[in-house]
Amino acid sequence: MFLQKVLLYLSTACMFCYMLGLFLMLAILQFFSPSLAKKFILRMGEKITMTQNPRFNYEDWGLTFMSLAFIKTASFHMWCVKETQTRLLLCDASLRQHCRFSAGNRALFKQLVKDFSDVADFLVIYIAEAHSTDGWAFKNNYDINQHQSLEDRLSAAQVLVQSEPLCPVVVDEMTDVTTIKYGALPERLYVLQAGKVLYKVRQVQNRQFLE
Repeated sequence: MFLQKVLLYLSTACMFCYMLGLFLMLAILQFFSPSLAKKFILRMGEKITMTQNPRFNYEDWGLTFMSLAFIKTASFHMWCVKETQTRLLLCDASLRQHCRFSAGNRALFKQLVKDFSDVADFLVIYIAEAHSTDGWAFKNNYDINQHQSLEDRLSAAQVLVQSEPLCPVVVDEMTDVTTIKYGALPERLYVLQAGKVLYKVRQVQNRQFLE
């Protein structure tokens, strides 16, 4: 247990140094050669599929990697590493355990769920805004601030519900217990069977995984 904590702190420190170095390098590149900085950032965007998102242009998100908000938000994300069972709140504010959704309530989740609805149940967990208006914000994004209350989170979740995910939508508690225990920020997809995690993927938009 002690060794695990030491390794966690060391890896976190290394990641923080990496992000700080990335921030400084991009800031220097942007100052001396904006075109080279853009090329480097676009290459990073390809890895996280940002360049494939039709909602955003480079100008909407690229320069945010050279902001202090990026350092602050990414540092917080690094602490979301533990995985275990937790409680969730339905959009009608009723309380459930996440395992309650492992059976029944079958729903279609766009094309992905259409392909696997005969063998799996789907659930969307709304946690926190990775790019809130008052945080690491992208241009041309939804105008949603960081949640200060459960009412804020439930209200923001309605934006997701309006997009008709066609499956149950739940929200995390204000203690962010699901986010922390499942390492969920900025997003993560889990495949569970009989209450056990069979597979997890950090980049939900990864087309190779979906295929």
